[in-house]
Amino acid sequence: MPSKTLQIPTADGQADAFAAFPDGGGLHPGVLMYADGFGIRPVLREMARELAGHGYYVLVPNLFYRHGPAPVIELPEHIGEQARSAVFAQLMPLIEAHTTERVLSDADAYLRFLTTQPEVSAGPVAVTGYCIGGLLAMRTAAAQPGQVASVAAFHGPVGADGPDLFSKLTAEVYLGHAEGDMTLEALGELNQALDAAGVGYTSEIYPGTIHGFTMSDTDAFNPAALQRHWDRLLPLLGCTLANS
Repeated sequence: MPSKTLQIPTADGQADAFAAFPDGGGLHPGVLMYADGFGIRPVLREMARELAGHGYYVLVPNLFYRHGPAPVIELPEHIGEQARSAVFAQLMPLIEAHTTERVLSDADAYLRFLTTQPEVSAGPVAVTGYCIGGLLAMRTAAAQPGQVASVAAFHGPVGADGPDLFSKLTAEVYLGHAEGDMTLEALGELNQALDAAGVGYTSEIYPGTIHGFTMSDTDAFNPAALQRHWDRLLPLLGCTLANS
């Protein structure tokens, strides 16, 4: 699976990014993939390659490029429970500095870059994200309604911006929540808000999961839930993006 490291021009400099795409040439629909707070690392590259193998050009930007190239902080090979507090102590200032204004400015740059790559076909794109990246994916889809055909977010704080964000969505939405993040009551309230906004969506809890279940380098990893994530994501992309 071909892959490369790229530099994306942004309003604040250059964002390093990882891209994976199918072998054999041709044009492919674009997918912008937002990493979780831990950023670009082997597991994210592996997931991007997996998705690219299904016929997509996948771009994974370094969300925290303003603070340096990925990895912005040193990460253990396995981000276990003992390491999490020290890692988050370094990450939280970066997450807090990543304001909505920066998110939207970056999203514009990422999508402009993605859609002009020589391997990417014309037409709409999809956005997917994990943990905090799920919220960024939703913000991107809401800000770029003409360009984003579908958005998927997994174990992300997708309701953080409230109904105002949902009212701007035209993309088809898929939300996969960790059971540890979302009560049935909270799920009902979230889905009611999506209904009220007229959003086309699927929103469900993954039983027996905790926050971060897709990430194989963490203690939260759940292999069955990761497979379920692919079983939901791939049909969504297949229905909303025209494979060339």
